[in-house]
Amino acid sequence: LGGQISLLSGLLATAVTISVGSLIGGLAGFYGGWVDEVLMRGADLFLSLPWLYLLLALRAFLPLQIEPQEAFLLLVVVIGFVGWARPGRLIRGVILSAKERKFVLAARGFGAGDFYILRRHVLPQASGVILTQAVLLVPQYVLAEITLSFLGLGIGEPVPTWGNMLTAVTQ
Repeated sequence: LGGQISLLSGLLATAVTISVGSLIGGLAGFYGGWVDEVLMRGADLFLSLPWLYLLLALRAFLPLQIEPQEAFLLLVVVIGFVGWARPGRLIRGVILSAKERKFVLAARGFGAGDFYILRRHVLPQASGVILTQAVLLVPQYVLAEITLSFLGLGIGEPVPTWGNMLTAVTQ
């Protein structure tokens, strides 16, 4: 049961990260200009922060006694929102390249709207990067959940996660 909770938290946090990174990277790459500048400076800020210390600091501001379900959702959301910058930048690069392809320019010439072009022509070009990032992020986020639970800042003690199980073994 501990493995299920840890793996589920890693999968859900990866889904949050990929969703946010795809949205921000897609908007930055497709629209460019000042939108790209603002969003990528935000990505630079997130990339420069040490994410584990940020998670520890964020969790320290929250109440210590919260329900395990709330702690699980909070952990998933926080881990997911911290890691969006790298996938966002990679997806931005793919979209910058894909939006200049001839079939995208032809679709725009035929009167296709931005949403249609993004959904039908540009985002499918980024699917390989999205899947690769998802595969790389799941174990990283499982380890983040384990670390926070081991340190007592993750999901509460009665819930069996791998971090809580490690805490019980080391005591």
